[in-house]
Amino acid sequence: MQLILVTGLSGGGKSIAIRQLEDSGCYCVDNLPAEFLLPVAHRLGSLGEERAAVAIDGRSIATMKEVSESLAKLREEGFDVRVLFLTASTDELIKRFSETRRRHPFSIRAEHEGKTLTLREAVELEAELLQPMAKRGMIMDTTGILPAQLRRWVQQFAGEPGARMTITFESFAYKHGIPTAADLVFDVRCIANPYYDPALRPLTGRDEPVARFLAAGAEACRMVDDIAAFLETWIPAYLRQNRHYLTICIGCTGGQHRSVWVAETLGRRFAGRAGVIVRHRIAEQLARLAPEATVQTA
Repeated sequence: MQLILVTGLSGGGKSIAIRQLEDSGCYCVDNLPAEFLLPVAHRLGSLGEERAAVAIDGRSIATMKEVSESLAKLREEGFDVRVLFLTASTDELIKRFSETRRRHPFSIRAEHEGKTLTLREAVELEAELLQPMAKRGMIMDTTGILPAQLRRWVQQFAGEPGARMTITFESFAYKHGIPTAADLVFDVRCIANPYYDPALRPLTGRDEPVARFLAAGAEACRMVDDIAAFLETWIPAYLRQNRHYLTICIGCTGGQHRSVWVAETLGRRFAGRAGVIVRHRIAEQLARLAPEATVQTA
């Protein structure tokens, strides 16, 4: 049985993720107390469920060690266990709580203990306490992305075949900051920028005219070759460390042309490996907001 554990910071998008997984055919359990993870997984497996997802949040922090032990046991028993950790920048999380006027769970918890926490303190405390769990899963930084984009990413994550390690190539814009999820970061701002060609400016690195422009440049091709050679050398080392997820972030100034093309090209080169994902923080938003501006390649 495929079992997806959805966890992460309050306000990071867990509700959106669990609803998307339910729409995708998973049997979903929200806000599951951590100590029930093992018996619930066994019960669902015995009932013949093929895909299930459970959401566990910071309120179960006291038993997160038990969660880790349960996940290890389930993997030993043959479950296809995947951990999805949703996060966002502190400022983004504060903005989301302020807009919805919801109270942070850790603020409520502190009051019950006779303490007072500001919203920022509650967000930072939860992030600190959940850090060990973040290291065990695929981290999705939802800062600045649309709910529809998050749903696509979650669907993509769940739909990938089981693999010893999932490798994600993610493009981003330096002007918006490096994604929290980044394990390796490559800066491609030194290669020729299609932005300065008026005909290419509204397009993205997924469009054929931009791809031809960049592929014609010796520096751009050499950059891709060098990154690929680095990864071929060092991915086995990450595998020896029993890593389940490796997120490789490719950045350019606007996250629209160069980083997108490099991520797509690397994704194709490593497509022979099980569990390769390509996603774009900016290009996917542009395609959704102005689909008429681009003509996607096949």
